[in-house]
Amino acid sequence: MSTLDTIAIGSGVGGLLPLLTAIVQQPFWSASVKRIVAVVLALGAGVITVVSTGGLDQFTHGIPTLGTLAAVLAASQAAHDLLWKPSSITSRIESKTSPRPAGITL
Repeated sequence: MSTLDTIAIGSGVGGLLPLLTAIVQQPFWSASVKRIVAVVLALGAGVITVVSTGGLDQFTHGIPTLGTLAAVLAASQAAHDLLWKPSSITSRIESKTSPRPAGITL
């Protein structure tokens, strides 16, 4: 696959990643913890995208690999800030998929 193909796929993965990230995150976590979890999951999704589009040999080519990782990270952050967060979908997913600690009502 070409570099543009992997970046395009990475952008698509990143656009949907905030929905999956919301399943993992908890509403009572601090903003910094949520940010760290989002970045780690985006980088993990980027690695999976690189492997699935070009195999393990893709890691020998630095520019396409870094481009794909950056595309997933940038697209996930942009999609969260511009699309998913204003629609409050991610907040609802977090609330529905989070266990409620004893004594805390949401």
